Formats: sequence, C-alpha cells, structure tokens
Amino acid sequence: MDPHAQVLLLPGWQNSGAAHWQSRWEARYGYQRVEQHDWMQPLRGDWISRLEDVLLAQSRPSVLVAHSLGCLLVAAWASVSRNTHLVCGALLVAPGDAERPELRAPLHSWSPVVMQCLPFASVLVGSHNDPYCSLARAQSMASAWGAQWHDLGDAGHINAESGLGDWPHGHALLQTLMQTTHHE
Repeated sequence: MDPHAQVLLLPGWQNSGAAHWQSRWEARYGYQRVEQHDWMQPLRGDWISRLEDVLLAQSRPSVLVAHSLGCLLVAAWASVSRNTHLVCGALLVAPGDAERPELRAPLHSWSPVVMQCLPFASVLVGSHNDPYCSLARAQSMASAWGAQWHDLGDAGHINAESGLGDWPHGHALLQTLMQTTHHE
C-alpha cells in the first residue's frame, strides 16, 4: 500500500461526535472526514455518490476508515464503482447490521447488506456485545468481504461510549494495514 495514501474517515449514521475515535483521529492526524449531505436519514445511493466524488477528487490512493454504517457504505460502493482502484485498503470497525428489525425502517435503503468480496485489503474489527450487530453477523460480514477478522472482545459499538479515547490500538491496526499491503 502506498505509505502516502490519503486516509478517509467514513462515519456511520448520525456522524461521529467530538469524543468518537474517528473525530479524535481527524484532529490528531489530519485525516479527512467524508461529509455526507444527510447524516440523519442516510440513503445508500446518496452516500455512495458522495464517496465516489471524494475519491475522484483525491490526488493519491486512499485508505478508508469506516465505522458502523460506514462499513456498509464501503461494501455497497465497492460493488458498484468502476473506481475501486482508487482505494488500497479499508479498516472496517463495528459494522451496523441494517437488516436487524429495529434498523430496517430508519436504514431502509441499506437492505440487503452487500455481501461480496472487497477488491482491496481490509480488516474488520468486531465486538462481542455490539448492540447494532451480533458477533456471528460481524464475522459473516468479514468472511463475505474477504476481510481479516480482528476480535476486540466486549467493546460495545466501538464508539465514544466504549471509552476508547484516541484508540491507539485501532490506529496501530491502521498503520499495520497500510504497511503490509500494497497498492495494485
């Protein structure tokens, strides 16, 4: 992977607040957040188009760092884009399961979840007690997407409420991903 790759942060539904590790990484490392037009009523097609636009505007390859619905965005985008070569890796953290009964209505355009192999290296970090995705479902997503599974134990939704602060362990995973893969 290109060591000078641009890191793009893909928050999930309702964006990532100031205490979220994604926001902390943005402030600390200068990573770029992909801003969506509507964080509260996310439409898959709109989010895919926005990610495509941001990737096309980059001057170098990108690494995606996705949380929750952002993980589903990576899979959905990769399944339709002709520009997957612009991404050289993805760190996928705590994917939300849009097919859960309580999430189907607010995330209606995200079902079914795209379950096909990603065309770039990826690591999926999951938790045993994530309220938005069962452990078995997260592991099945990792398998379908061809992502390396990383078990974080009981870490909830791996967000601000998980008490991770700057989440140095997650940043180390990102650095390892960036160092051990290469841009095709």
